[in-house]
Amino acid sequence: MNETALQGERPWEQPLWKPAQGQAGVLFFLVIIHVLAAIGIIFFPLPNWKVIVLSALVAVLGGIGTTVGYHRTLAHRTLKLNKYLQHTLIFWAMFNGSGAPASWVAYHRRHHSCSDTPDDVSSPKHGGFWWAHLRWLYQSPLADEKRWCSDLGTSSYKFWTHAQAPLLLVSIFCGLPLGWPAFFWLGAIRLVYSLHNQCLVNSVMHLGYSEEGDSSKNLWWLGPFQLGAWGENWHHNHHSAAGSARIGWYWWQVDVGWYFIRAMQSLGLASSIKEHRLS
Repeated sequence: MNETALQGERPWEQPLWKPAQGQAGVLFFLVIIHVLAAIGIIFFPLPNWKVIVLSALVAVLGGIGTTVGYHRTLAHRTLKLNKYLQHTLIFWAMFNGSGAPASWVAYHRRHHSCSDTPDDVSSPKHGGFWWAHLRWLYQSPLADEKRWCSDLGTSSYKFWTHAQAPLLLVSIFCGLPLGWPAFFWLGAIRLVYSLHNQCLVNSVMHLGYSEEGDSSKNLWWLGPFQLGAWGENWHHNHHSAAGSARIGWYWWQVDVGWYFIRAMQSLGLASSIKEHRLS
């Protein structure tokens, strides 16, 4: 199957268990973390506060890595980051299960280029809620990185693609030295929590239509659950001005990623920041 959703080639009509070519590893990873998370919840439903705080901290770092490092910096080029800070954010995004930067950016740019069409890699309009939420991760064809993100073809980004599998193994097992509750909570439970918070952007935030005619939504109630990625819940703002590093446009629209960007700017670690200005 090629990248374009030609007539009759509807990946969302495939059996749930059938991954696209080259995506079997993604399906295996999704199954493993969900099984481990379920076991962890059953046997260790409430770990001590240190484990909870540490798990939340890693999730926050991963959220910032995804929203600032992947989304606003690499995918949309709305700012420039110090290269060491940028690769630190890439590390935390990958540690949190967001995948390698090139694949993430390729999928996201493709999404924006054909939003709500059959070619949209994660559209609930064509594939339904579960397709947009989870199934596309392992059942959609691989995005063409040469087409969508040739700017990420340098060795520094290719390194992260090669490092993805070992880094995910470390992410799953990182809590084991601290005991079994930490193994499950700092590993699989955190990964599942972060995964579904990211996936809600593709599914829930694209259900229905706005007055402007696209399906993207702002959902205030989702923000607190996104931790470091709080701000991505203003998704209609983003689709209205994808070239803006600021996604929460009003003072009451909490945007943790924007606050982080401004803090890095004050330290001289972020520059060339593009911001949407309200008329």
